[in-house]
Amino acid sequence: MYGYQCQYCEGTVQPKQVAHEAFKHKKGFVILEQVTVGVCDVCGNRYYSAEILHRVHEIAVGNRLPERTTLVPVAQAA
Repeated sequence: MYGYQCQYCEGTVQPKQVAHEAFKHKKGFVILEQVTVGVCDVCGNRYYSAEILHRVHEIAVGNRLPERTTLVPVAQAA
C-alpha cells in the first residue's frame, strides 16, 4: 500500500505509526490511536487507507462505539 509517489511532490509515501491522529468528520471529530498512516518523506503530506476512513465514519455516525470519549477545550481566539 505504501511506496508510491506523493501527489504533491517528488517524495515517496512511507508508512508511519502514530500515537494519535485526529480526523474531522461532518458529525464531529474522531481521534484514532496507534494507527498507521502514509506520510510523504519529503513534504509530510498524510495519506489514509480506506479502512481507516471507514472506521472514522463508523465511529462518527455511531455504528461503532469508541473506546472512550475525551473533552476538548474550546475558546475564542480574541
